[in-house]
Amino acid sequence: QVQVVESGGGSVQPGGSLRLSCAISGISVDRHAVGWFRQGPGKEREGVACLSAEDETTYYPDSVKDRFSIFRDYASNVVYLQMNGLKFEDSATYYCAARAAAYSSSWCQPLYDWWGQGTQVTVSS
Repeated sequence: QVQVVESGGGSVQPGGSLRLSCAISGISVDRHAVGWFRQGPGKEREGVACLSAEDETTYYPDSVKDRFSIFRDYASNVVYLQMNGLKFEDSATYYCAARAAAYSSSWCQPLYDWWGQGTQVTVSS
């Protein structure tokens, strides 16, 4: 059974940083694509960072490029999302997910097989 558990959310001022963690059990993060997604109130879920296990390529939408970074720790089987320069519009529930496939979905679409429960990120002054 695959389990995905996020942690690290919280409140931060604009310009601040947060690091989200995603502990995955039941599969190895070096063999499966992983990603981070977010969903704000009344909005669709969108991908903010995807990492392919096939060739370790990453994808970030323009809205977070150069501010967010996804990386994984093979030893602990944890996937991280480092978020810098946070903006008001980054406020959302953030979800970690993994795919049965080794390659990421096109354009980091939320077409993943296993999902965590989400962790809230609030950017406010």
